Amino acid sequence: MAVTYIITGLLMGLVFGFALERGRAFEPGMMVGQFQLRNFILAKVFLSAAATSLVVLAILNGAGVVQLGPKAAVFPAVIFGGLLFGAGMALAGACPGTVMAQIGAGYKDAWLVLIGGIFGAMAYGYMQPFFDSLNTSMGKLTLAQTMGVPFWVLALIAAAILIVVLVILEKRKSWREELGRDVDGYFPE
Repeated sequence: MAVTYIITGLLMGLVFGFALERGRAFEPGMMVGQFQLRNFILAKVFLSAAATSLVVLAILNGAGVVQLGPKAAVFPAVIFGGLLFGAGMALAGACPGTVMAQIGAGYKDAWLVLIGGIFGAMAYGYMQPFFDSLNTSMGKLTLAQTMGVPFWVLALIAAAILIVVLVILEKRKSWREELGRDVDGYFPE
C-alpha cells in the first residue's frame, strides 16, 4: 500500500511540474509579478487547482467515499505563518511547490531557496513547543458546520465562485497575453 502512495505521489508531482512548466508559473519573475499585481498567471494556476480539488472532494465526500478530518483552527499561527511564507515567496521568487521545477529548469538560486526551506522547517520543528504555547485553538471548526450545510454543497458553491473569479481574471487579460506568447511559442493568426 505504501508503494502505491509513493508512486501516486511521484506521478502527481510530475503532472504538477509539467503544468507549472507549461504555464511558466514556476519562474521567479512570475511570482514576483503576482505579488506586485502585474500578472496573474500564478493566481490562475492555483485557483484552477483549488476549484478542481473542491469539485473532486465534493464528489468523493458527497458519495461517502471520503470523510474529511479537519484540523483545529489556530488563527494566530495561520496569520503569522501566512505572512512569513508570503514575504519569503515575494523575496525569493519561489515556494516549496515550485522550487523543484526551478531546480529542474536550471535556476541556480533555487538551490538556496530549497536549503532555506529545509532550515526553516527544521527551525520550526525545534521551536514548535514555543509556538504551540502561543496559540489558542478554536477546535475543529469548519464553515460547513457553522452554516449547517453539507461540505459537498459548500465545496461546489466555492468552486463555482472560484471559476467566476478565474473567468473575470482571464477576460481582464488572457494567460497568453500575460506570457507574451501561447504555449507553442507563437500567436495564431
